[in-house]
Amino acid sequence: MRIIRRIILLLLVLALAAAGYLGVRYYDLTNTYSITQSEKDAYEYQVHELADKLLAANQLATDLQSLLAARQQEIEALGGQVQSLTGNLSTLDKLVHTDKELLEKYSSVYFLNENYVPKSLTPIPGAFLNRPTKPEQFLTGADVHLDDLLKAATDAKVPLQVLSAYRSFGTQAGLKQGYKVTYGAGTANSFSADQGYSEHQLGTAVDFTNPTIGAVLTGFDRSQGYAWLTANAWQYGFILSYPKGNTHFVFEPWHWRYVGVELATKLHNEKKNFYDLDQRDINEYLVKFSD
Repeated sequence: MRIIRRIILLLLVLALAAAGYLGVRYYDLTNTYSITQSEKDAYEYQVHELADKLLAANQLATDLQSLLAARQQEIEALGGQVQSLTGNLSTLDKLVHTDKELLEKYSSVYFLNENYVPKSLTPIPGAFLNRPTKPEQFLTGADVHLDDLLKAATDAKVPLQVLSAYRSFGTQAGLKQGYKVTYGAGTANSFSADQGYSEHQLGTAVDFTNPTIGAVLTGFDRSQGYAWLTANAWQYGFILSYPKGNTHFVFEPWHWRYVGVELATKLHNEKKNFYDLDQRDINEYLVKFSD
């Protein structure tokens, strides 16, 4: 493009210089020397011929400028296509590297393989745990959203702690068996998932509590923490998995799951529950899961 501009400029300069020179030369000759009519006619012809060439050069410059503008538009359009392709490749790359299980509807809907383990887990800071001596972990990447939620609750003077987070297939099996012994199979099935059906195995579910009720959890729905979570958890990507009237388990006000800020916002704004959505609709939010 720079070369075309230089050619246009050079043509104009040469044409103007030649026209000026011949004009001055013609004036000098006609005023200084006595020339014949034929010589005068020859000079006039050269001047007119050069003027025509100047017009042609101007037209060429105009054509080249139009060509340059067209090429610039093509380059801009190509740049837009490249940017679009880059965005599509970035989206595809995120989808390829995002665990498809993270937004599946488990809890009696889908079975999670006994060998499934999250790609990476991060310890939850002890300051946020109800039992600091019992380490708890959350999915790496989503853990920052959990930290932000807990920090915001702390800033709001809301007593909110993590009682339980990630559980392996084996841990869930042992926990469920203990509940069956204590409460009986029927009662245990109403509030605890079998191994392979627990959201906790994904590393994205957390049971909240506070210093007053601890591991009992009874009455959490009447706590300041539950009220705060109901009003604010969606902003950090968390949803209540088992609200009142769900078809999977009894109302669990303490059990919240990270599904990504965009999906949680949609559910909040439309007053819908996670398990009410079709799985195909849920999967559309997988690419934004870690945003």
